[in-house]
Amino acid sequence: MSLEEDIKQEKGFISERHKALVNIIYTEGWLRNRMSETLKPFDLTSQQYNVLRILRGSSPKALSTSCIRDRMLDKMSDASRIVDRLHKKGWLEKKTCAADKRLVDVHITKSGLELLRKIDAPINDMGQLFSSITEEEATTLNLILDKLRN
Repeated sequence: MSLEEDIKQEKGFISERHKALVNIIYTEGWLRNRMSETLKPFDLTSQQYNVLRILRGSSPKALSTSCIRDRMLDKMSDASRIVDRLHKKGWLEKKTCAADKRLVDVHITKSGLELLRKIDAPINDMGQLFSSITEEEATTLNLILDKLRN
């Protein structure tokens, strides 16, 4: 289905660039909804999942909440609040930083790692959403998106 059909756009777009902008925004929402559906059975939001993945990637090294915030996909997220919620669920540990008492070091727990192992398969299955494009097209898409951000 085309973008125009999906959003019931009867008039044309101002330009192909404008259509691309709307298409990216629409597709981002579509992907976010699919991600939310995939994470719902695990009682996780996409932001919480992102924090757990960041911590798994740095494990066994601890990260501060400000470092986590810098690495998050959604820069508007409140990393401290997310860390607190994940800590309450037992998926990460928080300790005062020995070098700077104002900072909190955050580690993923074994329970958090086990949760991510369970989630890995359904998340990897989301890759099927891109099965209609070739590897070459995916490479081109990545280059274009990188170019837009630069």
